[in-house]
Amino acid sequence: MLGGLPGGLIPGQGPPGWSIPCPVLQGDSAMAEKLPPSPGGGITPLQQMLASGTGAILTSLFVTPLDVVKIRLQAQRTPFSKGKCFLYCNGLMDHLYVCQNGNGCTAWYKAPGHFTGTLDAFVKITRNEGIRSLWSGLPPTLVMAVPATVIYFTTYDQLRDYLHARMGSWNHYIPLLAGALARLGAVTVISPLELIRTKMQSQQLSYRELRVCIQSAVAQDGWLSLWRGWGPTVLRDVPFSALYWFNYELVRTWLCRQAWLDGATFMVSFTSGAISGTVAAVLTLPFDVVKTQRQIELGDSEVHPVTASKPSSTWLLMQRIRAESGTRGLFAGFLPRVIKVAPACAIMISTYEFGKSFFQKLNQEQQLRGL
Repeated sequence: MLGGLPGGLIPGQGPPGWSIPCPVLQGDSAMAEKLPPSPGGGITPLQQMLASGTGAILTSLFVTPLDVVKIRLQAQRTPFSKGKCFLYCNGLMDHLYVCQNGNGCTAWYKAPGHFTGTLDAFVKITRNEGIRSLWSGLPPTLVMAVPATVIYFTTYDQLRDYLHARMGSWNHYIPLLAGALARLGAVTVISPLELIRTKMQSQQLSYRELRVCIQSAVAQDGWLSLWRGWGPTVLRDVPFSALYWFNYELVRTWLCRQAWLDGATFMVSFTSGAISGTVAAVLTLPFDVVKTQRQIELGDSEVHPVTASKPSSTWLLMQRIRAESGTRGLFAGFLPRVIKVAPACAIMISTYEFGKSFFQKLNQEQQLRGL
């Protein structure tokens, strides 16, 4: 919760406008445990969900065009064949897309066009196909990405406040643990839904046929078959989340202290999100490479269930990548991942914190009117 960022405020005076109280972390001050939480700042879980949902939609609107252009350039270099799987990122989640009709495909990612580079692709797609084309393929992915983000951010705030209340003081390990547990829960809830979406797309099933397909898979391989691909996703997302929140709280507190602010402004949250997102993305890059390959393998197994080989374990996949491309292979795609993750994290967290601040002030005004 916004007002639940515990441990008291860093002394000083900030500029007018919205701000989020910065917690005093252990080691920052001998008075950390003596300072009370900021008063009257509580917001409800529903308000947290609204703030995170709004942040998720805005993040996807800003980040999706980058991935649409990347996919169009990729399709220009290597045309997608029938059954070809590729990843689509809306800034919130990676989703598997399957090309259905080979060279005759009329989907957005097969639209004709010759681009000389990223900027040229932006200009030509906007001019020739309309600006809405930059968000091609987005609506179906939001059906899962927004709920997943809402679950993740709301759970993090609730866990963080709960752990603080139980421990009685604020320390560095609360965001680390809360971030890891929140992401684990979100991935576990969403993983079967993503597999179901992939089945529907790859086999073009109706909802009735999908139910029969799922029943058949469960009867043959058990309920755990619905969580195929869960392992590599957890291996990437849980460490990323733990590192992200750990660094976010540290950087945000440090920036508040350096600027003598009572609380984090929009730019402080934006900068903290970008820095912590970049650090987490770099440190978890090998897991991202493995997760990407595993997701493509799982997609291929859905499209070609007879000819597809059994997906490799995460450990064997890492060994194979290292044997084929060396250690550098585990860090492939460093720059594209940072370019994608840093702005997504910055936009999401700053919008989320802004939303929480809005609801905090709204609640305080309602409390004053009720007196």
